[in-house]
Amino acid sequence: MEQHDAKRVVITIETPMQRRLLAAIEEAGVTGYSILPVIGGSGRSGPWSAEGQVGRAGGMVQVICIIRPDRLDGLLDGVFAVVERHIGVVTVTDCTVLRAERF
Repeated sequence: MEQHDAKRVVITIETPMQRRLLAAIEEAGVTGYSILPVIGGSGRSGPWSAEGQVGRAGGMVQVICIIRPDRLDGLLDGVFAVVERHIGVVTVTDCTVLRAERF
């Protein structure tokens, strides 16, 4: 089975910024992504949890997308414009996909 190199980009950001982030991702030409709620964690300010929050405004989400390597720079430019002024983390890792036409 043929395998193809790709990039897995994971962006963790405050929930209120989700729409702006998705607009930047879509503007970069990314057509597929997954959004996951983040229920807690620990960072520079110490541990935190979404437990007991009434709304989603104080929460975090992770947006995960897999893209072709040649699209990475355009995606990161758009993502950074959203993340740079807010709480957020962006990671990029190498991955392998089986159906390259999907990305």
